[in-house]
Amino acid sequence: MMEIQFDKYFIVLQNITTRYYLLGGLVFLLFYVVLKNKIVHKKIQSQFPKNADYLREIGYSTLTMLMFAFIPILFIYNPAVKPHTTLFQNITDYGWVYYFAAFPIMFVIHDTYFYWTHRIMHHKSLFNVMHLVHHKSTNPSPWAAYAFHPLEAIVEVGIFVVFLFTIPVHRSHILIFFLLSIIYNMYGHLGWELYPKGFSKNWFGKWINTSVNHNQHHKYFKGNYGLYFLFWDRIMGTIRPDYDEAFEEVKSR
Repeated sequence: MMEIQFDKYFIVLQNITTRYYLLGGLVFLLFYVVLKNKIVHKKIQSQFPKNADYLREIGYSTLTMLMFAFIPILFIYNPAVKPHTTLFQNITDYGWVYYFAAFPIMFVIHDTYFYWTHRIMHHKSLFNVMHLVHHKSTNPSPWAAYAFHPLEAIVEVGIFVVFLFTIPVHRSHILIFFLLSIIYNMYGHLGWELYPKGFSKNWFGKWINTSVNHNQHHKYFKGNYGLYFLFWDRIMGTIRPDYDEAFEEVKSR
């Protein structure tokens, strides 16, 4: 039986929580405190979450991060498992071209993984058990980024394992990818739209997930299941028909 390396666990946990609390705190301070009165009319949903909502989101996110931190211990710092992963030590092993090419590959893999696991968790037999906690944020804030039920948290962190057993990844791939991932995740739950007017309809923007798009998912519970992109939503016909109209309404205020 593997002995948990608590020293490494707390290092990993510190990295994850620092990233979440620092980024979340800065974004929340900027949009929900400093600029609140100046940009309130541009908020996607005019109302603001209650303090109890913020506390619930932070509480569940903290629990999620406590669970996330175990995964590197089980797979990267476990000598019985690590040799079987695709983790490599030297960037020169695969070259710089692959190193940079791996990032878009990782985003596509994660978006695909997220779309289909997300849709599965919306099945009536699983929704209340696994996904309802996240959907209690019907008007989400940046703190909702990791606000998952423990069972959903296990599913969400599964992408880490997918990476370790599919494509070659360097340690820095993992660190940079999950930093960019939480930034985009917080944008998706921000409550304000940062992309420009017309973005949802142009040749590029129509394939990119937006804060308005994901806010609709939290508000209505159906449609708009993507994470970074809208490829799967458009291919599978699950994008909300009122998405473009909602986007333009928000950006026209």
